[in-house]
Amino acid sequence: MKITRNPTRAVQIGNIVVGDGNPIAVQSMTATKTQNIEATVAQAEAYRLAGAGVVRIAVDSDKDAQALGEIRQGTTANLAVDLQENFKLAELVAPFVDKIRYNPGHLYHHGRDTPWQDKVRFIIDQAAENDCAIRIGVNCGSVDPAKKAKYDAHDSITPMIESALEHCEFVDSLGFTRYVVSLKDSDPAKVVEVNRRFAKERPDVPLHLGVTEAGMPPEGVIKTRVAFEQLIGHGIGDTVRVSLTLPNDRKPEEIDAGRQIIDDIYAGRVRSVVKFDDKALNIISCPSCSRVENEAFIDLAQSVKEMSTYAKDYDITIAVMGCRVNGPGETDDADLGLWCGPAKVNLKRGTEALGAFGYDEILPRLKAELDAIIATK
Repeated sequence: MKITRNPTRAVQIGNIVVGDGNPIAVQSMTATKTQNIEATVAQAEAYRLAGAGVVRIAVDSDKDAQALGEIRQGTTANLAVDLQENFKLAELVAPFVDKIRYNPGHLYHHGRDTPWQDKVRFIIDQAAENDCAIRIGVNCGSVDPAKKAKYDAHDSITPMIESALEHCEFVDSLGFTRYVVSLKDSDPAKVVEVNRRFAKERPDVPLHLGVTEAGMPPEGVIKTRVAFEQLIGHGIGDTVRVSLTLPNDRKPEEIDAGRQIIDDIYAGRVRSVVKFDDKALNIISCPSCSRVENEAFIDLAQSVKEMSTYAKDYDITIAVMGCRVNGPGETDDADLGLWCGPAKVNLKRGTEALGAFGYDEILPRLKAELDAIIATK
């Protein structure tokens, strides 16, 4: 299959280059606790051996940053770090990684009196001084609140694009062009639309593609395939991640799935003619990563999938999130949302909090709420 790639610029990430027609790199994120150095090194190496171009690690504290230094010594994988809410950690992690990812929507959590431009300038300075690339990562569930407030609640795409374009323009003004952008949603159709629209505005910027919280296989792979076929098949996309809810020992399956989808697209084995059914029960769950505060989250996601099969013909979305970072915001658009803490699972109906329940009591409560929604349909 002949695919004409978008004319994006080249961005070096460690020993690989994305954009400018280079092979599409597949990446993933470690699910081990970052301070468990031995386990994190082992998983990073497992990803690398499976073919990962980049391995991302979560760093949320000074102790995580210290562990990262030792992890760097134990693996030759190209490492990226996810700053999430604490932009100041960029100074501690930049010497040990090849790429830094920041989320424009999370810059407001620390130093609220500091303009976001100053925070980004700090991150870019660290990247420039330490030979790092940058990912500007915009997520549907954590959009810049100022952008989100400007538009109708049903328009989640325009605020994402405005935020990404604004940050690209500012980073450009700093003389830094070694960055990629990601725009992610749990809805494959929205992933396609938001990336197509952004690519028209900034065809020079390499794009990192992904369907966030795609869930468990095989459905999570199908959702991702639908989006990737419609984007990569039209030349959009320079690096990808397949985000699946999996136990730690199966996480390299994300790399295998990404490589298979890309190979199929280029070989003409496109399956989007069988579209993902968005008018039936939709279970979304975040990829198991190091921020998961209770490993029972993975089993819970599977139990929710099994319990809710009786509702398969209803247009209902249930979201199961593994931590406090993404859980509260990224369950807002679901009919029913669960976000998991160390000992309790928080239950939501839309944006309404219904309480926190033990892992052994959440399923009956969820079923009762699901039955109530079905009764209104």
